This record gives sequence, structure tokens and C-alpha cells, in this order.
Amino acid sequence: MSAFSKRDVKFYNKFRTFFQWLTCNIFFGAYIKLMYNYKVEGKENIPDEDKFIVAANHISGRDPFLLPFALDLPIAFMAKEELFEKFFSRLLMDFCGAFAVRRDKVEVSTIKTALNIKNTKWMLGLFPQGTRDSGDRIEKKISKGFASFAKATKTGILPVAIIGADEKPKWPFSSNLTIKIGKLIPYSDNIDDMMQQWCDVISDLTGKRICTRIVFITGIRGIE
Repeated sequence: MSAFSKRDVKFYNKFRTFFQWLTCNIFFGAYIKLMYNYKVEGKENIPDEDKFIVAANHISGRDPFLLPFALDLPIAFMAKEELFEKFFSRLLMDFCGAFAVRRDKVEVSTIKTALNIKNTKWMLGLFPQGTRDSGDRIEKKISKGFASFAKATKTGILPVAIIGADEKPKWPFSSNLTIKIGKLIPYSDNIDDMMQQWCDVISDLTGKRICTRIVFITGIRGIE
């Protein structure tokens, strides 16, 4: 899978920028606006010029397509390597700028790709929870990867809360979908502190409680 985990700066070109915009903003966006009572809150919290890492809670398979649409930004997501095994899924992941990650053993090429994204016009997107979780509390196991990348690249973390994307509407405007964008978490050398700040902000934005005994794990999670 190293072929799909290794992406250089040239990979994030105008073609992939346009393809992700077309997929997320036009095709997927039309579906969202038709089927949901959709709104975005906190757009003023998106930095105008600074690079940052988009770190969101993960509740549905729609999330990686929803965030570029909601934030109106090209976002490169880590995706589990299984999504690159089938032709059409691999093509979609590739054209939308995603790159593969092995969850049992993170390859050096994956880390280099994540670091290279800072030198493009794209933002790095991560789901610290990894596995989709639409329960009533923030999942206890939070990956350390997003905070580690923030420290390594000296970029802040933009916390984004996704609410309602796990609902599957049968009729137009029959479900609510809200994206809440929190204030930027500045990078620091204290990885645990950045992780705790993210958990606190996401808990506040979603209204979901966090288990008091959070276990911070080292692994890196991607789209699942």
C-alpha cells in the first residue's frame, strides 16, 4: 500500500483540487442541501491565511466529503488502506486527494505525506476517533497522531463538530445536519494538552460528554 500512502507536493495539483471541489461541493453538496436542514456555524473561526489541521469527530461515511463542502477548502484525508483495494473506491480516494494509512503499522511514507501537505494549498484532515462513533459520548480512545502532526508542522488544530450526519433521511429536509467550527487550538510542544483541548471543544460543540478516563493512544487513524 506504500504506492497510495506516498504523495508528494505535485500530487495535490489543480486537477485534484477541482475534482474534490466538484465531488464535494456540487454533487455531494446538492444532496446535502436537498435532504437535510443544513447549516454551518462558526465559519468566522476559519483562519484566513494560516495553515491548520482539520480535526473532526467521526460519525458517518459522509464526513470526509462533508468537511470540504462545509469549510469550502481542499482537505487531504488519511484513509484506511482497505479503501484502496477496490478499483472504484481507489479511484475516488485518489482523485479526491486521500492517502492510505496502515492502522497496525504506520509507514514512513504516510507520515511524510502528512508533513508534505503543509507545503500545498490543501489542509490535512484527520479524525482523532478513527472508527465511526455516533454514541452519546466521545470515544475514550483518541489517537495521538493529529496532535503529533500539529507539533511537527507547527500548525494549529481546527476543531470541527459534525452533528446529524449519521441520520439517513428518507425525504427532503427530513433531518437536521449541523457543522460547528470551533476556535483554532494553537500548536504547542505539549501533545496531551492539545488533545485534551480538542476533546473539550468537541464535547462542548456536540453536547456529548467525554469519559473522564480518556486513554490517549499512539496510533494514527484515517477515514473508515
